[in-house]
Amino acid sequence: MNLRQVYDALYRAYGPQHWWPGDSPFEVMIGAVLTQNTAWSNVEKAIANLKAHDALDPAVIHHTHAAPLAVWLKPSGYFNIKARRLKNFCAWYLASGGLAPLERLETQPLRKALLAVNGVGPETADDMLLYAFERPVFVIDAYTRRLFSRLQLITGEESYEELRHYFEEGLGATVDNVGLFNEYHALIVAHAKSVCGKKPQCAACCLRRRCPLGQGNSEE
Repeated sequence: MNLRQVYDALYRAYGPQHWWPGDSPFEVMIGAVLTQNTAWSNVEKAIANLKAHDALDPAVIHHTHAAPLAVWLKPSGYFNIKARRLKNFCAWYLASGGLAPLERLETQPLRKALLAVNGVGPETADDMLLYAFERPVFVIDAYTRRLFSRLQLITGEESYEELRHYFEEGLGATVDNVGLFNEYHALIVAHAKSVCGKKPQCAACCLRRRCPLGQGNSEE
């Protein structure tokens, strides 16, 4: 089973996911920071708080004291840390000139710049690159590592960068595949949340006939 066959099976099972929710590239970037270690439903509440205070704006976040900002971000968890991270990010975003100059950067220099921002790690940076900047960068998360380890397409011991290159090389890191990368990541998340959890529901899995774990666990 190859990467494209896994995608096709997931797409048949779940259909299009229409990710990433956000009204603007900046909102997507803010969501990428806030979704660290929490569910998206909690991020939505925090973003709603920012909007209610007219604070979903890089300059407003940058100039808002950390204490009130943390209160607005409380639903997303780790709110004091995330307040500092958002302020760091918005300071960098403003110093970079905002969206237009960043969009003109090539993907690798842009990724390097994002990773230099305190509080932005590889997964967060790649979320921004794929969903806000529409670059062909594959996002690796714990769900991806779990699913493909169980399919024995990876060992699970690979580094983040090794896995990212594995997917990008296997699928083709071209502009034409931005939509594929977007949909694939969303489908992996949907599958991991509904079926391939820490305790897998193999009998309900669309990949069970090609998965060593599923063949052993599913009830025919």
